[in-house]
Amino acid sequence: MTTLTSAESLSLHGVSQLEARLRRARLGLSVGVIGIVMVFVSFASAYVVRQGLPTLDPRTNLLVRDWFPSPLPALLFFNTGILLLSSVTMELARRQVTRFVAPMRGASSPSFLIGREGALLWLAVTVALGLVFLRGQWIVWRELEASGFYVATSPSSSFFYLLTGTHGAHLLGGVFALLAACATMLSRRSAESRAVVLDVTGWYWHFMAVLWVCILCLLEFAR
Repeated sequence: MTTLTSAESLSLHGVSQLEARLRRARLGLSVGVIGIVMVFVSFASAYVVRQGLPTLDPRTNLLVRDWFPSPLPALLFFNTGILLLSSVTMELARRQVTRFVAPMRGASSPSFLIGREGALLWLAVTVALGLVFLRGQWIVWRELEASGFYVATSPSSSFFYLLTGTHGAHLLGGVFALLAACATMLSRRSAESRAVVLDVTGWYWHFMAVLWVCILCLLEFAR
């Protein structure tokens, strides 16, 4: 019968504690994500239904179709690539810390220093890419305005600004979460605490990337 040493038992205990904390944090994140999903599902449903609804023309008193698909600037697809790349760098940051899941007894460096440098680097890259994406979305909106497609131009353009603007607002919240994660990396919190913070932040950022791809597919194919 194999017996565990005290160090091995302590390590396993630390891993189980981390897994329990991760489960609780992910559960809390899931509750918030479900709310966001419900909002965008309602927007997407309204988007699809509104396409087939005619409207009353006050000049002729006739029902007419007023749905004119808004053009999708090519920059929109470049922005998508930027956001997907930022999801990769976010995952690299998350893995820099989550691999240090056991208490680091006997390590030459304090546990709050372990994995910090690499995580900070990838977090900084992710923040930069997120800001590039938001800047790119702003340029897309300016291009549409220059082409005569404003928020109130047509129902199609209204939904475009609603979907992309709401996503942009949630992504901006993700950028602030990334900055908070950077502050956590610079603090003297343990590697386990940093792993929880980065795990939740990372999954939220991945969710925003997947959500954007879904929005882009809706705008591209449900026209």
